[in-house]
Amino acid sequence: MIAILDYEAGNLASVERSLKALAPDVVVTQDPAVVAGAARIVFPGVGAAGEAMTQIRRLGLDEALRAAWQAGKPILGICLGAQIILEHSAEGDTPCLGLLPGQVRRLTPTAVAGERLKIPHMGWNQVRVVRAHPVLTGIPPGAEFYFVHSFYPSPAYDHLILGVTDYGQEFPSIIGAGTILATQFHPEKSGRFGLLLLKNFLNWNPRHAQ
Repeated sequence: MIAILDYEAGNLASVERSLKALAPDVVVTQDPAVVAGAARIVFPGVGAAGEAMTQIRRLGLDEALRAAWQAGKPILGICLGAQIILEHSAEGDTPCLGLLPGQVRRLTPTAVAGERLKIPHMGWNQVRVVRAHPVLTGIPPGAEFYFVHSFYPSPAYDHLILGVTDYGQEFPSIIGAGTILATQFHPEKSGRFGLLLLKNFLNWNPRHAQ
């Protein structure tokens, strides 16, 4: 079973729909017991870090995620889920889950050709893979994915950065270690390459995690 975490942080319909196109046994849940019984976990979300962490703790999903991580279950973080797996977010000075070491920082892009870039960063942009990973198999150089965000994950160590994107500044857009991988972009809204990434995640053997 694949569990999609529902902590009331955004519409999960597109994530559920994309995963159900690839695997039949998908459930959206707020129940830590269901998370404990899942083989794989998808941790999506949009919105503010502080409110998200409040809901995650209220529902007991923080401990469920930590237990899944310690048990070596594959976990896919998406957008806000890629941020709050780190230790702390600059958004609202929020303590986060701390599954991976690092901080969440605000985007502060420089102007391009004299034109100030808009925040949030919204729309299609290229991702450059900088470290091979089974979930990224088949993703070509310069593949584009769909972003909507004002903050980004900044891991404490370079080896945790798997892909980067440029938006007036270069920022990590794919991070991961062990059996967790997270994307700042939305694979469920990113066409064929997004679906390929989701398919790779579903086929990923955690014993071969990098």
